[in-house]
Amino acid sequence: MHAPEKLLLAAPRGYCAGVDRAVQTVERALELHGAPVYVRKEIVHNKHVVETLRERGAVFVDELEDTIPEGAITVFSAHGVSPAVHADAERRNLVTIDATCPLVTKVHREALKFAAEGYTIVLIGHAGHEEVEGTMGEAPDHIVLIESEADVDTLEVEDERKLAYISQTTLAVDETRTIIARLRERFPHITGPRTDDICYATTNRQAAVRQMAEQCDLVLVIGSKNSSNSNRLVDVARDLGTASYLIDGADQVQEEWLEGARVVGISSGASAPEELVTALVDFFRARGTTDVSEFEVLREDVRFMLPKQIRQAMTQAGDA
Repeated sequence: MHAPEKLLLAAPRGYCAGVDRAVQTVERALELHGAPVYVRKEIVHNKHVVETLRERGAVFVDELEDTIPEGAITVFSAHGVSPAVHADAERRNLVTIDATCPLVTKVHREALKFAAEGYTIVLIGHAGHEEVEGTMGEAPDHIVLIESEADVDTLEVEDERKLAYISQTTLAVDETRTIIARLRERFPHITGPRTDDICYATTNRQAAVRQMAEQCDLVLVIGSKNSSNSNRLVDVARDLGTASYLIDGADQVQEEWLEGARVVGISSGASAPEELVTALVDFFRARGTTDVSEFEVLREDVRFMLPKQIRQAMTQAGDA
């Protein structure tokens, strides 16, 4: 049984402000309105979080017509939804609470602004990801999706002078930078958002893993398979030549990964709760690892207010 000599815990790691807000939104909705509260798609991409909320009375559905009764309380996930989904909810008289991350909302607004000005919009992102589907739905006739530098090379646009780019918030920072550079090279007139679309949390977690991985023999990232930002953390470590794996929790650690791993780094994706990190540390402590230290790269103090409907309902409940 292999026990690493040392554990390094990447900081920042785990919950970002958008995930914290989204999870709290479902929790408060359950407290205020009672179960069931319906949630379109997974509120955040984490198996553990979804299961915990399901046990408390949240009902996760893929689409609104999947069994949501008329007039029911329905929460939209942190990844955002298209205007068509909002219209559908209105048509079915659903009481909606939008838990879209404000940083995703910012990208939606950029899409609308560029579309209104007649631009063709290049969206850098992963096909099929909920965030991408929501953003593309804002201006479907104006947006083309690209996933790689190779896609830039085959891109055909009507008017190169009316071209803009936006991106998914949870991509690999380095990869996105090279895609944007390729776009600028091919289309010198392309315009972009005023500030980066890749969110602070994605950027910071990747920076922490990048610095930490250089000192590690193995990096374990806690996050679910469908979590884009968690997968990118594994990529960052592997790009530096450090072995790295994505796990949902301590029970998925494989014995052979630990062979010869003297220093093990741990991080977690933006939708993974800290209790999963604690459990993983306990797993190693039980094997005899005693040296556990935080590897802090920077501090985060971002907080987002809960959605207005929740804040108002909480105030009324307090007064009652």
